[in-house]
Amino acid sequence: MRIGQNPAKSSRTVAKPERITVAVLNYIPTLSGFYAEMLDVLKVSLNSLRETADLPFDLLVFDNGSCEEVLQYLADEKLSGRIQFLVMSEKNLGKGGAWNIMLAGAPGEIIAYADNDVMYYPGWLSKSVEILETYPNVGMVTSRPFRTDADLYRSTVIWAEQTPEAQIERGNFIPWETFLEFDLSLGKPEDEIRERYESLQDVRLTYRGVRAMAGASHWQFVAYKSALSQFLPFAMDRPMGQVRQLDSRMNDAGLLRLMPAEPLVMNISNSLRGISVPVNHQAGAKKRRLILDLPPVKSSLLKLYGRIFSWYFDR
Repeated sequence: MRIGQNPAKSSRTVAKPERITVAVLNYIPTLSGFYAEMLDVLKVSLNSLRETADLPFDLLVFDNGSCEEVLQYLADEKLSGRIQFLVMSEKNLGKGGAWNIMLAGAPGEIIAYADNDVMYYPGWLSKSVEILETYPNVGMVTSRPFRTDADLYRSTVIWAEQTPEAQIERGNFIPWETFLEFDLSLGKPEDEIRERYESLQDVRLTYRGVRAMAGASHWQFVAYKSALSQFLPFAMDRPMGQVRQLDSRMNDAGLLRLMPAEPLVMNISNSLRGISVPVNHQAGAKKRRLILDLPPVKSSLLKLYGRIFSWYFDR
């Protein structure tokens, strides 16, 4: 039997979400091995996000089955008001499964999605939204220029070539230092990076006074929720490796995939090395790197790591 009346009935207003939802996908199953520094990476990512975003937003974090220490950190952030929406999955649903919940459930008209290892620079949000709102029929804007698969922005180039108001240029527009910084974060050797840099070109666009590069990627993007909803749900049977479906399906649908001309975000990857290393740790870390970078040692350990990782996580 009910006792009294629900006081919520007397409320005349409800809170409205911000126009932009920043949605971060997090997965840190352990704080050892590959993931040893990932909680620190996550903290740097979320702090830089809040400090540099220059438009109002709500923060949504989807945790995909992380360990207890990470869940406690996220819960504390939620209680402190630094996370507006927190979803914790009991198990790892894979990126596709997480996207199905995040992208459908985010309340904002615009979704700024990112993996949990992205560092943000001042102005990243407003400049990305400017491109999104200036160009027509945009699928996604990734907030950093880098060289992506040209086949996946074919529709963007076709649109530019057929639009008199759009200016299109081909050439080497990404500075070497910017190009190198990003590709090194992916673990690629510098000689291979140099070869890619010298053999490929950028496609630069200007439309209504706003410059952008052709290309984008699923690891970080700003998009209209209405555009993303066309591609839900995602049917992916592996935790990783199939996320390029979003890139290819957007291109096939004729949506533009764009990037700003200057870097506004950075991929940290799984280590803060080169980001912020305590002084008393640098000497020991440097010595370890000299040993670990020896070709026989590096090759053997990477093979062993790959096998162990597949045993635990590639199911």
